[in-house]
Amino acid sequence: MCVDELHICGEASAIELVKEMLLDTGEDLEVKTYKRLTTLTIQDQALQSFDNIRNGDCVVAFNKNDIYAISRNVEKRGFSCAVIYGGLPPGTKLAQAKNFNDPSHEINVLVATDAIGMGLNLSIKRIIFYSLMKPSVNEKGEKELELLSTSQALQIAGRAGRFGTQYESGEVTTFKPEDVSVLKDILAKPVDPIEAAGLHPTADQIELFAYHLPNATLSNLIEIFVSICRVDDSLYFMCNIEDFKFLADTIQHVPLALKTRYTFCCAPISRKQPFVCSMFLKFARQFSRGEALTFEWVTSQLGYPFTVPVTIAELQHLENVFDVFDLYLWLSYRFKDTFPDNERMRMAQRELDEIIHEGVSKITKLIQQVNLNTSDNNLDRLLDMRAQERLGTRTKSVLKEISKVVQGKGKPIPRASGGDEKEKPSPRGSGSSTTGRRPRGSSVPGRK
Repeated sequence: MCVDELHICGEASAIELVKEMLLDTGEDLEVKTYKRLTTLTIQDQALQSFDNIRNGDCVVAFNKNDIYAISRNVEKRGFSCAVIYGGLPPGTKLAQAKNFNDPSHEINVLVATDAIGMGLNLSIKRIIFYSLMKPSVNEKGEKELELLSTSQALQIAGRAGRFGTQYESGEVTTFKPEDVSVLKDILAKPVDPIEAAGLHPTADQIELFAYHLPNATLSNLIEIFVSICRVDDSLYFMCNIEDFKFLADTIQHVPLALKTRYTFCCAPISRKQPFVCSMFLKFARQFSRGEALTFEWVTSQLGYPFTVPVTIAELQHLENVFDVFDLYLWLSYRFKDTFPDNERMRMAQRELDEIIHEGVSKITKLIQQVNLNTSDNNLDRLLDMRAQERLGTRTKSVLKEISKVVQGKGKPIPRASGGDEKEKPSPRGSGSSTTGRRPRGSSVPGRK
């Protein structure tokens, strides 16, 4: 990046790390700090009941199913809710925020995840933490519940009473009475400094390994690289590479050049999205045959044209389809000839964004369509069943085969519908790598 001046915005906990990194590059650093311009008060009383909700409140939860249940409970009290969570398209989030911020709009309460702390200007009077435990994934890929860190709690609580909104001060509390003292303790602690930045192996580094290990798969090459490489552990750590390895194993049988395979596996998708992963596999197959991924071909796989969802499962499926559009656009910037319909795909994605927004605006009706009660266990079970039904039997069979291949127990994954032809598995050794999760900091590619 050739610029005279670069601005890095972030919290103070990253300053020392950035200073140390810039010593190596010989860059000058000027630090500017900014103070909050309005007051933020931690209330002594918890909300305790949704009967105590008032205009301008934002209830924060860390589970999408909780978001649905809370929205239904709030709207039972005569309020209208805006809903924001990480899986929603950017346009839907902005539209929901706009409606909530408008004093003349019927929406007067916001129900959201910590997605509200990133890139949204919101007119919130009071933040209510529905829970202080947030799901996370450890270095082994296992799910855990962790208490909010001071940094996370401050980022979320700080949304209340922002300068320039209709509220001159902000308030923060919890839903459960026993959480109030815990929240006060969290917010009173100093923010832990960010001590290290994540590194990920580059394509050139993996190509060098492949030269010496011609029979190794991309997943194996990445694993070997991480196991034997050494980094300056005072400043850096190796990123989590499990998502990258999963994608590499998923397309290992597809004949691709090493750098191409590496680039595909760097795509911003998660192994927790089965439908998106199945489309990722289809994209790789089509690419390997040298056939263009046209607008008509892609949309025929996605059920275009789209309609407004009438169930939660359909809404969740459309969110996944939106991520498939993101995947296409991401690949189109890297392989323009094979992914030629960038603009048409972007227009269809905008159309889908509007449809998802319309569905989210009717979220209470969607919940009633599946006849859910407020039990979290029933909510999880029914939503999962509907999502599986929506994916269909073909997608589920593809995912079973993916799982077998990843575990080394199956044959190459059979081709899905949509004009795919029979192909031979590629010889072992045309592999690549992926960007991994970053447990402690930002990713800085290529530093050894």
